[in-house]
Amino acid sequence: MLKQRTLKSLTRAVGVGLHSGQKVELTLRPAAPDTGIVFRRIDLPEPVDIPALATLVCDTRMASTISAGGDPGAPKVQTTEHLLSACAGLGLDNLYIDITADEVPILDGSAASFVFLLQSAGIELQNAPKRFIKVKKTVEVRQGEGANAIWAKLEPYHGYRLGFEIEFRHPALDATGQRYVFDMGSGQYRRDIARARTFGFTKDVEMMRSRGLTLGGSMDNAIVVDDYRVLNAEGLRYDDEFVKHKILDAIGDMALAGKPLLAAYSSFRGGHALNNRLVRTLLADQSAWELVTFEDERRAPAGFAELAPAW
Repeated sequence: MLKQRTLKSLTRAVGVGLHSGQKVELTLRPAAPDTGIVFRRIDLPEPVDIPALATLVCDTRMASTISAGGDPGAPKVQTTEHLLSACAGLGLDNLYIDITADEVPILDGSAASFVFLLQSAGIELQNAPKRFIKVKKTVEVRQGEGANAIWAKLEPYHGYRLGFEIEFRHPALDATGQRYVFDMGSGQYRRDIARARTFGFTKDVEMMRSRGLTLGGSMDNAIVVDDYRVLNAEGLRYDDEFVKHKILDAIGDMALAGKPLLAAYSSFRGGHALNNRLVRTLLADQSAWELVTFEDERRAPAGFAELAPAW
């Protein structure tokens, strides 16, 4: 039987929120089978649990933010995508995330630090079948027309593959890889995707800070690009780091489906808003998916049965 996974022990991290600039502490704790991934705001007078679900996303500007009941005025957790991407990359199903502020710390701007934290706690198999959302027919969402069109879709696939294409029309980004396809069954999430950092443009910084965003951003936790070039002294971690970060984000956003997907995801110039629409559209069409388990691990997609750090 392909089993669910949680942590063997708890682990902690301290950092600052990318947008809020606030100091925040995380405690990642094991959870029982079928719990899912649940954020818990422990800084409030009464702790509030917020499951990591697409239906509870209340804001997709610059990040994926979830809130209690999906209510924008309720307690929330911002910038969930990098931590959720790491959880999906390690195949974690059940986890409590205690958090002392309303934003997940940005750490180095990628998922690599979260992968390290989770692996340092250890991954434990649980005596319950791992449930997948198997996509049975193509689901697509689009926005805009002609040269402004962006789209994202999920197609049937025995495994989990993600493809992304960027188009920023910017000299620094155009000089790097524009398209990348990653298969989760390869077991190379940590090597090929997790280290890709978030990125931003100097021309946008003042505008975003006037709106209370990116207050914690710096070259220590993001790739910063001016009108012509990357400003970080160390340069890029991958030749195609920009598009790989978009895949990292997509993995985190798709994890809000609540269970791992068996599907081929692809997107052209998409982002958090389109990803959330895609997951909601999929889940709303019950003819487009089914829940499956693998009593015989040999019937699971290649690479899915190995214990982390396999994927």
